[in-house]
Order: sequence, then structure tokens, then C-alpha cells
Amino acid sequence: MATALRAVNAGPRLDRLPTSPLHRRVAWLVGIGMFFDGFDIYVAATVLGVLLKSGFSTLPLNAWFVSLTFLGTMVGSIVTGFLGDRYGRRFTYQSNLVIFGLASLAAAFSPNMIWLIVFRFIMGIGLGAENVVGYSTITEFAPARTRGRWLAFISTAVVCGLPATALLATLIIPHFGWRPMFVIGGIGALVVWYLRKQLPESPRWLESVGRNAEAEAIVEDFERSAATVGALGPVVPGAVVAKVSFGDLFRQPLLPRTITALVMLFTINAWIYGFVTWITQFFVKEGLSVATSFSYTLLISLGAPIGTLVGAFTADTWGRKPTIITASILTIVFAAIYPFVHDPILLPLVGFLLWIPIYVLVALTFGVYVPELFPTEVRLRASGSVNMVGRAAAVIVPPIVVTLYTHNGVAGVLALMIALTLVQIVVVVTMGIEPRGKRLEELEQPAAAAATPRAAAAST
Repeated sequence: MATALRAVNAGPRLDRLPTSPLHRRVAWLVGIGMFFDGFDIYVAATVLGVLLKSGFSTLPLNAWFVSLTFLGTMVGSIVTGFLGDRYGRRFTYQSNLVIFGLASLAAAFSPNMIWLIVFRFIMGIGLGAENVVGYSTITEFAPARTRGRWLAFISTAVVCGLPATALLATLIIPHFGWRPMFVIGGIGALVVWYLRKQLPESPRWLESVGRNAEAEAIVEDFERSAATVGALGPVVPGAVVAKVSFGDLFRQPLLPRTITALVMLFTINAWIYGFVTWITQFFVKEGLSVATSFSYTLLISLGAPIGTLVGAFTADTWGRKPTIITASILTIVFAAIYPFVHDPILLPLVGFLLWIPIYVLVALTFGVYVPELFPTEVRLRASGSVNMVGRAAAVIVPPIVVTLYTHNGVAGVLALMIALTLVQIVVVVTMGIEPRGKRLEELEQPAAAAATPRAAAAST
């Protein structure tokens, strides 16, 4: 139920600012943590093939490893959403780093696959939290005119974890085994935890919970920093908007946004955890050596940061919806070609071309579009909830992938992914909004307009 009205001030003042050193510091502090989030996520793509080849694990246990990881991310997503809206972005951001950092170090010393799966589940809780809070934090700091670019650059930091993981795996695993990969991720997360003590709280969130003095102090810091690099723009008058409740996500006009977010997150998680993280294992199962599999994975994975950079430049120029729809179509085209390519040169090339539109979708889904869909008061709860449901793909899809691959090979796996992507196109076209160039407060107005009559009715 909607509650009392509040005046908007922090948002308009932040949106007028040029990019300043303080903006860059926030972006780096968030981006470094997100890099290790990506590193730890993609560790699965490198170590599972080795665990399988060495006999430490089996294909069914690998499926449990993937599924339990993302059962943990589901828990982390939803818990962080509620904690983040209650206690702030900074508090939850710091907590998750400790969780997945310590769990990653423990995973390095696992005596068997069962213990590795247990520690991976705990890591998943921290990973789910990082993803939700990181993008929402940048959403609330970045000016409207460049918000898509900033968010997509953060996505680039995440997916750089994929080639970094592949490169380190190529250099380390053949000589030292898989355990150092978890040590690197754990130590990196704990270092970032220490550095992130300098991260400011979101002034938009502070204002939404009535901590106006703290919000004012942080906004003034940003204004002083911005004044050193250019003139400050005029403050666009802020509208008076109604606070929205969590229940408003399931009523008009937010319901179509919630459905859009759910479909997009389920689809992209299915791609990542039903195909991307399995690619090395597919190469190994098809008879390639571990070294060749890692080399192919490394070459293909270079398409990931390119895709997110493409998303960074198109989100604020073409717009969110045109970029999502175009990338979805290209993903379907290259996915339809990939199973029929066996040439040792063309195979990684087509895989590379497939990775680019997949990671345009990664950037736009996780980093840009979903956090923009929801009002500040419920942004983390909404993002956490839809991420939890979306990450159900990471639990549901891996066992299906094993079955499809066993009976139909890679073509069967990609047929499932293509079907999900077609559904995504239909939903985005019919239900999606276009946030390009719009202030967050402007995007909240339809929800506020619907919430105001309910607030008035509740007070009578």
C-alpha cells in the first residue's frame, strides 16, 4: 500500500552533474567488486571440465554444483533486496563480499566434491547479493543522459571476469590444479571489501527513508567534485511522488515491467548457466583435450567484453528496447548456425560471434534495463525478487541441459535457448518501456500516479 508523499531533491541535483572524479571513484569501487563477482561466477566454466576429467567429479555432480551455486544466488538476491531497502546499499554491499570471499577460500580446500558443492552454495549467496546491489547503486548515482553507458560499463567489468578466468585457468590449472582459482577469487573479494569502505551511500535511498541530512551532505560532495571539471547544469524541478510498496510491483502500471524483468532474467540466466558455463565441458565431452578446450573457451570468451561495450554505446544512442531486440535476433541467428560448425578455425569464430550479442543482452538485462524499471523505494527488493526468480533458470536448466546434450548434443541445448529468446522478444516488444534519457524520478511517475489514490483512500 502506498504511504505518505515526499519531495524529490537528490535525483534532480545528481542528474545535472557532469562526470566527476567522485563519480569515477564510485564506479571503480563498484566495478572492481563486480569483476570478482564475474570471476567467481565463471570459475565454473573452467574448473568443472577439469573436475570431470580428473575423476574428482561426475557430470551429475557438476550439474548439482551449478544448480546449488545458483540456488545460493537466489537466496542472496532476495535477502539482499530486503536488507538493501531497509539498511542501505553500502551495508549489504560490504556484507556480501565477506560471504563469498571467505567461502571461496574454504572451497579451495574442499576434500571432495560434496564439500565443494556446499561451499559453492555459500559463495552463491554472496554472488547473488553483489549482482543486485552493484547495478542498483550505479543506477542511483549516474546522470540520466549517460546512465545506460555507465551501467553497461559495469557489466563489462563483470564479464571481463570470463576471459580473465579462462586465461588464468590456461596458465594455472595444467600446472597447479583447480584449487588456486578459488584462492584468487577469495583473496580478491576480501581486498575489495577493504577498499569499499570508501563507498558513499546512495543519496536517493537516504532521502527515500527520511535521512535527508546525510543525503544532502553526499550530494554536496558530488556537486563540489563536479564543479572542478565543468559547469553544473540547472536543477530540473523535482515532482512530488508517492512512495510505492512492494505489492505495487504486482499491480498496474508496474506489473508489465515486473513480467518483462522476469522473462529477460530467466532467459539470460538460461543462456549463461545452460550454455556459456558448459562450453568447456562440451568441448571435453566431444573429445578435445583440456588444453584445446581452454584455448577455444578463451578465444570465444573475448566476445563477452566486446558485447558489453557494444551495449554501453547503444543503450544511450539506439535505446534499450531496440538494442535488446536486435541482440536477441542476432543471438538466435548465430545459435542456429553454431551446432553445424566443426572446422577448428570456424568453430571458435562462430562461438565468438555468438558471444557478442549474448553479452549485449547480459549488459542490458542485468546492468541497465532491470534496475531502471523500479522505483527507488523498492528498487532492491524488486531487483532481488526478479533476480531470484530469474536465477531459477540456473537451478532448473542444468539438469535439462544434461538430458538434452545426452540425447541431442549441442543442437538440442541451443534449441531450448532459441525458444526462450523468441519469448523474450515478444515480451519486450509488447510490455517493455523505453528509459533512454529519462530521469529515474520520471520513470517512477506512472507508479506514483497509481499509488496516490490508494494513499488517499488509506488515509480516509
